[in-house]
Amino acid sequence: MNNELFWNASTDELKKGYAHSTISGNYTCLICGEAFTQGIVYPMDNSLYEAAKAIETHVKTSHPPIFDFFLSLGRIYTGLSSGQEEIAKLFFAGHSDKEIVSLTGANSPSTIRNQRFAIREKYKQAKVLVALVELMEEQSALNKKALKQEEKLIDFHPSATSVDERYAITQAEREEVLKRYFGPDNRLLIKGFPAKEKRKIIIMQKLICDFETGKEYTEKEVNGILSQYYEDYVSVRRAMIQYGFIDRNKDGTLYWVKLV
Repeated sequence: MNNELFWNASTDELKKGYAHSTISGNYTCLICGEAFTQGIVYPMDNSLYEAAKAIETHVKTSHPPIFDFFLSLGRIYTGLSSGQEEIAKLFFAGHSDKEIVSLTGANSPSTIRNQRFAIREKYKQAKVLVALVELMEEQSALNKKALKQEEKLIDFHPSATSVDERYAITQAEREEVLKRYFGPDNRLLIKGFPAKEKRKIIIMQKLICDFETGKEYTEKEVNGILSQYYEDYVSVRRAMIQYGFIDRNKDGTLYWVKLV
């Protein structure tokens, strides 16, 4: 997921799963970042599509439905409990309150209505919050008190297993840690993996850049990449799984960059 593009997208763009730049002419997938350039014809599904149609086809055929993708982001982003997620899926599928009671084992239709009401209230709160944040940013710009670049918070990876104060990292903090731990040749200056959580996260954010999204790696290949930085690559590999940077299959033979 392209964090900056994703979070700058409008609600309509989020629902479509892609954004269109009137400047570059590119249509970019908000899930994987693949771009389609206006004026180029793309062969897909035994047909030739222009960029606008190609991006629509890509989103539909290469990724889960957008509704399911949003739910897969989890409570960190949706604010929904597991029970509310289940009800949202069934309601989206067109089931009535009575049918949902039967499918979920809820006590009564009123229980389902209460849950739908709670989801609706979250939606109203989110709209007000969006308006508040936009007003804050607009006023900040008007007063010429916009945050300095080094004070801005950096984006954290969307697959983070939990989000707390460890991820409140500013650009200045990130640059300081990278300068302290990495030399001009991009090699590590300090062999020990730091104990402080923020430093650990910043370093893993840099290490994950050595992995290609959508590619599967053997454990040996993962170890080979991480051993370029740390002798104790096993501990680093475990940390990157623990913090949601990479994922693996059950027997640990294949690894990949975790997207959500």
